[in-house]
Amino acid sequence: MRIKQSICVPMFEAGMTLESICKAAVDIGYAAVEFWGRDEEFEEKAALVKSHGLAIATFGGFGKGALNDRDDHDTVEDQLRESIDVAARLGVCGIICLSGNRHPGRSAEEAINVTAEGLSRVAPYAEEKGVNLNLEVLNSKADHPGYDCDHTSWAVAVCEKVSSPRVKILYDIYHMQIMEGDIIRTIRDNIQWIGHFHTAGNPGRRDMDDTQELNYSGICRAIAETDYGLYVGHEFQPKGDPVEALRQTFALCDQG
Repeated sequence: MRIKQSICVPMFEAGMTLESICKAAVDIGYAAVEFWGRDEEFEEKAALVKSHGLAIATFGGFGKGALNDRDDHDTVEDQLRESIDVAARLGVCGIICLSGNRHPGRSAEEAINVTAEGLSRVAPYAEEKGVNLNLEVLNSKADHPGYDCDHTSWAVAVCEKVSSPRVKILYDIYHMQIMEGDIIRTIRDNIQWIGHFHTAGNPGRRDMDDTQELNYSGICRAIAETDYGLYVGHEFQPKGDPVEALRQTFALCDQG
C-alpha cells in the first residue's frame, strides 16, 4: 500500500506561510498537513488546507492536563471530546494524545493503568465518531526528560488495557530510534496498534539525508508492506531550502 505522506506545519513555519506550505505540498504530491494543536485561528487554517484539496492528518487533542494523572482526567476528557467533534467534522482520522511526565515513586504499571483509565473514558465517544486517539511515544533521553510513554511496549500496554479499536499509538520513529532502535522489527510487530507515524533524522531532528542514521527508504518500504493505510507525517526541521527538503523527503519515503 503506497505511503500517504503529511507535512507537520509547525516545523516549516519559520520560513514559510501556511499558504506556501500547502502549495508546495500539492506540487510535490503530499496528501495532508498536520498541526500540533488547535489555536484560535484553527478553523481558518483548516479551511485554507481544504481549499488546496489537502487533508488534515492529525492535530493535538488537548493542551492542559495529563492522561497519567487522575486529577486531570475530567479536564482532559472535556478537551478530547471537543477535539473529537472537530476532527469528525473536518474528516481528521486521529488526534494526538500525550501521557504526561512520570510521578516520583510510582511504578510503570500504575502509570500505564492510570493512562488507560483516562483514555477509556473517551474511547467510546471516539468509536462513535470514528476518530483515533493516538498516544504518542517520545524520547525521555534527549528531548522530553521524565516523559512517561517513552517506549513502544509502554504504549502497547495502554492500548491493550483500553482494548478499543480507536485507541492507537503515534509511533515517532525519531524518538524511538533514540530510546530503542530496532525500528523496522518494532513496526512490523506492532502495526495493528499504530494510528500515525512521525519521522525525522537522528541525531538532530533534521533532514533525512546521509548525515543521519535512519534508513527511511527501508523503513517506509516496511510500512508499505503492511496493511497500514493512514499517514506518515514528517516532523523535521530543514537545514536548507524547506521546499527542496520536502521534495527530497517525499521521494525518499514514496514507497508502495
